[in-house]
Amino acid sequence: MTTTIKRLTPEYAAAYRALMLDAYRLHPDAFTSDVSEREALPIGWWEKRLGVGSEVADVVFGAVDGGHLLGVAGLSVESRKKARHKSTLFGMYVPHAHRGKGLGRDLVAGVLDHARGQSQLLLVQLTVTQGNRSAQGLYERMGFEVFGVEPYAVAVGEGYVSKVHMWCDLRGGLAGY
Repeated sequence: MTTTIKRLTPEYAAAYRALMLDAYRLHPDAFTSDVSEREALPIGWWEKRLGVGSEVADVVFGAVDGGHLLGVAGLSVESRKKARHKSTLFGMYVPHAHRGKGLGRDLVAGVLDHARGQSQLLLVQLTVTQGNRSAQGLYERMGFEVFGVEPYAVAVGEGYVSKVHMWCDLRGGLAGY
């Protein structure tokens, strides 16, 4: 089978939900969302997140092989008039069993390609947990640059983790791929 990067549609909602709930459960420090909060959401919420149409602000891409979802990454476009030139990469996750195959790179490339196709967008932002060197390294190879660190960004258990804020100028070259 061949892995393809494609925009996910509502028929992938159950698989997307399962993958993300695993991500929140296994890596609570990597995501702002909490597993119990997301678990409580109806399947309709997940279907809406994968909606299509001109009014949709979020798109989610998946690495799909033989109908199986191997990884995901999303892009959220700002809807406010003064911020419509910005977007955010969110929910990037590739389970351990599928890492080391270039899926993360391919997912980020898919998100950036989609963002570059939106004429109003000038940049993509993201946050990565401080100390997650492999994820930050991937983003840097794909053209993202650090612009700050937010201390105590996410409460995890009894502690807190900081988030590194990064951005990619969509008008630049195709660094990293």
